[in-house]
Amino acid sequence: MNAFQKLGLDADLLRAIEDMGFETPSEVQEKSIPILLEQETDLVSLAQTGTGKTAAFGFPLIQKIDANSKKTQALILSPTRELCLQITNELKNYSKYKKSLNVVAVYGGASITDQARSIERGAQIIVATPGRMQDMIRRKLANISSIGYCVLDEADEMLNMGFYEDIKSILSHTPKEKKTWLFSATMPKEVSKIAKKFMSDPIEITVGSKNTGTSNVSHEYYLVNHRNRYDALKRLADANPDIFSVIFCRTKRDTQKVAEKLIEDGYNAAALHGDLSQNQRDLVMKSFRTRQIQMLVATDVAARGIDVDDITHVINYQLPDEIETYTHRSGRTGRAGKQGVSMVIISKSEVRKIRTIEKIIQQKFEQKEIPDGKEICKIQLFHLANDIKKTEINHDIDPYLPTINEALEDFTKEELIKKFFSVEFTRFFNYYQKAPDLSSDSAGGRPEVSEGNTRYFINVGSKDGYDWKSLKDFLTGELNLDRDDIFKVDCKASFSFFNTDEKHAELILNTFTDYQQNGRFVNVEITKDQKSDRGGKRRERGGKRNGKSFNDKKGENFKGRRRSEKSDKKGGRKGSRSKNIENSLKRRRSKA
Repeated sequence: MNAFQKLGLDADLLRAIEDMGFETPSEVQEKSIPILLEQETDLVSLAQTGTGKTAAFGFPLIQKIDANSKKTQALILSPTRELCLQITNELKNYSKYKKSLNVVAVYGGASITDQARSIERGAQIIVATPGRMQDMIRRKLANISSIGYCVLDEADEMLNMGFYEDIKSILSHTPKEKKTWLFSATMPKEVSKIAKKFMSDPIEITVGSKNTGTSNVSHEYYLVNHRNRYDALKRLADANPDIFSVIFCRTKRDTQKVAEKLIEDGYNAAALHGDLSQNQRDLVMKSFRTRQIQMLVATDVAARGIDVDDITHVINYQLPDEIETYTHRSGRTGRAGKQGVSMVIISKSEVRKIRTIEKIIQQKFEQKEIPDGKEICKIQLFHLANDIKKTEINHDIDPYLPTINEALEDFTKEELIKKFFSVEFTRFFNYYQKAPDLSSDSAGGRPEVSEGNTRYFINVGSKDGYDWKSLKDFLTGELNLDRDDIFKVDCKASFSFFNTDEKHAELILNTFTDYQQNGRFVNVEITKDQKSDRGGKRRERGGKRNGKSFNDKKGENFKGRRRSEKSDKKGGRKGSRSKNIENSLKRRRSKA
């Protein structure tokens, strides 16, 4: 007996399950499906990416839908168009023996008119991204006023992307008596909040512990100087010749830049981010699934739709801003019972984040050294030997063997082996023979302020509408630096501190010379006592620069401009690079 039969699924679903080769339900399916079939209840299900959540809500949802009625009976919200399409395709596979059941995907980047027509012809289940669903409701192209079920898939990611208001608005058009099923990999405060607001006494299912990582994934981190980050990435790839990986960057710009450099250096790589058209993204994903691409460089948002079970490595080129996002990233590997590795490339200033992640995922990281050139040459050599050993002989080569034997008859077996392997060995040896040890200047434990590392005081803080993240966004935007260049951001009430490498000191001081926001001078100084930050409270009480006050204006969110003429003369910069802080905080919002 197929184990799915014990869950109470009907014959049509069991036939589809058998066609797909499923034999044993995953833990989240085993726990969720009987409850959703037997009870009319709200449900919160917490399980890692890759554990079969789509089937956990998809099977009972399909069984409960009345296929003879054409009205919309269920709405599934997902964070990205890739995940939206993935869910839609899976539901169509599950319901292939329920001939009258229609599942329609609603997402940005495609014709809204075509999607509206598909709904009008009868769509019992709509799978949608929040942005496009909002648009459909505003235009009265979709009616969800009588749905019986609403599924919030990857709820933590939707809220992390800023969809709270959209979800709230969409749910306001649904009946109160509907049942809401919330599926999420983690349970941050925001998800708990939405569960309390929109659900009634939900049953909670947890696979593993809340916010923990899967046991199939091992976690490693590599300490390097931030300027050696890309070189470290290449060495990790070279040290794992069979790598089939997703590399995560924070921003679309970094994603594109890293992918382009990898391609230039001869790696099978491609970028996946929100600035690509839907057609470009589809082509990239098709190439990745067929392994024409070995290294997919992606943003967190774009990676939500990746559904590939045999990814060997996840490489965190940069740690995410939200620590919980690490759980989603590492969940891309170690799927379907296979083992995976999650690697993190960090600088000294980020070691504390590793300790925080360890507490969240309840797993330990192993610190490892970046492989040196000699080790990589050895790995590549043995990999080539194993490839040769496993290669099946193509007898079409037989007619050419006499000529080949004649050309090589003067060499012994040992000399031929040396010559053959030298082709590959020499390529790596020449590249790495003078390469530096990337780990040597980055070894150590918890980072401290030290030589080569400068700490600054800035006279804005939480009273001005900043937290550490928005202040970091503001500084990187004004200074045109990477996010890794600014660290140890400590936001107080009326002032803050941050660190950079000392090489950026001149840029920072020049940029904030005579810098104003709404007529108020923003002052940046190198702290006198970097370890204790003494003098901060004295500065908080006020002060003067160039004869003008820079006392705090409580509650004001600064969006001013620098005085361009003076700044241009002193810094040699053309015009203002000032950015609207609110806009910068909305960058992660999906286009969907």
